[in-house]
Amino acid sequence: MQFNEMDLSPKILEAITEMGFVNPTPIQEKIIPKLLDTQSDIIGIAQTGTGKTAAFGLPIIQQLDDSKKTQALILSPTRELAIQISKDLEAYSKFMKVNIVPVYGGASIDTQIRAIKKGAQVIVGTPGRTLDLIKRRMLKVDNIKTLVLDEADEMLNMGFKEELDGILETTPKERQTLLFSATMPSEIERIAKNYMRNIEKISVSRENIAAKNVEHIYYMVNARDKYLALKRIADINPKIYSIVFCRTRRETKEVADKLIQDGYNADALHGDLSQAQRDTVMSRFRLGRLQILVATDVAARGIDVDNLTHIINYNLPDELEIYIHRSGRTGRAGKKGISASIIHSRETGRIKRIAKIVGKNFTLKQVPGGKEICEKQLYSLIDKIQNIEVNESQIEDYLGTINEKLESLSKEDIIKKFVSLEFNRFLNYYKNAPDLNIKKKERGDRDDRRERGDRNDRRDRGDKNERGDRNERGNNRDSGLVFSRFFINIGKRDDLKPQNLIGLINENTRVRNIEIGKIDILKNFSFFETDSQYEKEVLEAFDGVEFNEIKLSVEVASPRKADEKKGGNRNDRRKRSEDKRKSSRKGSDNFKRRKKKTY
Repeated sequence: MQFNEMDLSPKILEAITEMGFVNPTPIQEKIIPKLLDTQSDIIGIAQTGTGKTAAFGLPIIQQLDDSKKTQALILSPTRELAIQISKDLEAYSKFMKVNIVPVYGGASIDTQIRAIKKGAQVIVGTPGRTLDLIKRRMLKVDNIKTLVLDEADEMLNMGFKEELDGILETTPKERQTLLFSATMPSEIERIAKNYMRNIEKISVSRENIAAKNVEHIYYMVNARDKYLALKRIADINPKIYSIVFCRTRRETKEVADKLIQDGYNADALHGDLSQAQRDTVMSRFRLGRLQILVATDVAARGIDVDNLTHIINYNLPDELEIYIHRSGRTGRAGKKGISASIIHSRETGRIKRIAKIVGKNFTLKQVPGGKEICEKQLYSLIDKIQNIEVNESQIEDYLGTINEKLESLSKEDIIKKFVSLEFNRFLNYYKNAPDLNIKKKERGDRDDRRERGDRNDRRDRGDKNERGDRNERGNNRDSGLVFSRFFINIGKRDDLKPQNLIGLINENTRVRNIEIGKIDILKNFSFFETDSQYEKEVLEAFDGVEFNEIKLSVEVASPRKADEKKGGNRNDRRKRSEDKRKSSRKGSDNFKRRKKKTY
């Protein structure tokens, strides 16, 4: 089946044909006709890179009426993905008049409110900002016909459970709900049971997800040699166009900074970048002006590039299914790709489990040596020289002088000197380069220590920077990270839970993947910890933010003293929290009374 055989409007067909769409992906082929023909709720089990956005986006655009009221709401876990979905929908509706507005934290809410007031037929947003706009009554959801939960499992992992429940309870019950998820944890099943009806489950088989054109390989090195191995992988592939996946934001920055300092065409996508900087990095990468992009899984959401030659797992993902997300970004559009992992000896068991999930053989490769790399770089240089176009008119005026300077050299000498000029840095760098591969004896010694190694590996995997589990985040103390402690004027009596607080931090700070430490939720107030270098950003993030109609107040908390631990100052803190809560609620009640008088 092709797109022109589906019941899509001529204007949509014109737009997607211009984009190069001809044959739908498996999930598009299954879902688009279903959405054009039925109002059933749908659960789609699909990974990143399977074409989900077009699967739900094309029918949504076609079914919009001329009203400027919001008719479709699409939720995504990150602002990067929300922006990418918005851009895709705009491209699909290029020849139609459709108003699409992205809303997300870390950007001016007033600007987003003005865009909504002009008329937003489709809202694409992150859960926290979307619910905030609904509570402010700036986003009217009475006319919502379609609600999409994209990457639902990731939204739950990031602590947005309460926000999703709030949005699902607020939107019309007769809406059509589309839920897309890579996995089906119990929380997804709960959402389906409580908020969806007449459900049809559509899944893309694993054979379609694990691209047939992807070769899966791994290199085994000592942990201290991982960065050196990464450089050699890049050097042995002069035309590399790759995403390098790291586990944490800090590691992403460190690896990217090292690559840049060592002269590689690389950059990072991490939480310290402003939105403008993110857009610049992504634009350079999409245009191919950047060869290596270092990113975490969450930061990489929304990246949609068809020509990647390599996916490099600097760290194996914490969840084995995420490996499929990563590897599916290469080997697209009929082209071949490589998914490479840099591991240590204790991770061979995980590689075997991943191979079982993917259903493909994984090949152990040797990290290339200096001689092999120099040879590859030399022939690559010769190929460039051979294929370069010569503009005779531009260099004609200089050839006479050049010939005079080189007339004492033979042809062979000129070739040697010219090649050496470009090539000497590789020869010098890799002179006497050590073998990075773990020897067979070393692997045997490590196998004898498997039990201890497994414990260390589990400890390594405890640093889940992308997740909301506060105990796992607490492990970051071991890495030497310094935390700041904050007081916030809400607690258990306000129905605050750890995942709510994590969601508020993730949604409103301008820092993506901020490290969160210990969370203490007390009766009338709470404490939480974040990376101390973002103290100012955290304080600014909660300005004007509300939770359950309480205006939030966040302050830096002084370290606990002995008398505080015994409860000596707790009454003072409780009174201060109660005063702030009453003040916030009083302001909210006054606003409601003014609103009644006005309208």
